[in-house]
Amino acid sequence: MKAASVKSKPRRKPAKAARDHYHHGNLRQALIDAALALVAEGGDAAVTVREAARRAGVSAGAPFRHFPTRAALMTAVAEESMRRFKAEIDRAIAQTSARDPLGRMRAIARAYLRWAMRNPTHFEIHSTQRLFDFDQATALHDDDRAIRAITRETVQAAADAGLLRSNDVALVQLAARALVYGFARMKIDGHFARWNVPEAEAERIGDAVVDLFIAGIAKG
Repeated sequence: MKAASVKSKPRRKPAKAARDHYHHGNLRQALIDAALALVAEGGDAAVTVREAARRAGVSAGAPFRHFPTRAALMTAVAEESMRRFKAEIDRAIAQTSARDPLGRMRAIARAYLRWAMRNPTHFEIHSTQRLFDFDQATALHDDDRAIRAITRETVQAAADAGLLRSNDVALVQLAARALVYGFARMKIDGHFARWNVPEAEAERIGDAVVDLFIAGIAKG
């Protein structure tokens, strides 16, 4: 009589989610980075949670622990974009002196334009409320408030030093923001060709526009 063979129990594979987490370490950041790459390649319409998962090398279901909807992923993308934008402005500020508020204003404005023109799709995402859940983007609001605060402090310092033609700090700050935002939007919306602004010269001309603005608000 043949002895009954004992079947060994199959080894249980680790859950897919666990393997993904182990492999990536920080799956959430990997998905954000993948989504940012998709934005750079094809605009916001190219971003889906599944495609971000594929780019990150994880299963289609893995991202939903972090981003249950596309809107949640796009909100995280907008926050990451704003974080990088603020980092560019912080670097520019670090190279200036608080004793030179006009120079600091110039540096902030130039950094704003430089980042926006080099990263037009990312800039459009974090500056356009319709592309993500604006109310839930807490980190984005914090970074934007920080940028506005240092700008206001800088304009106030220039006013206190008697360097400005107008002491209406809020108006000067609004005008400065309108200038850089408007120039950045001209780049994003493809208006430069109509204004004879060659792409290769956009940053230089942007700097010149900023210099003209500073000269216009400063006392002679």
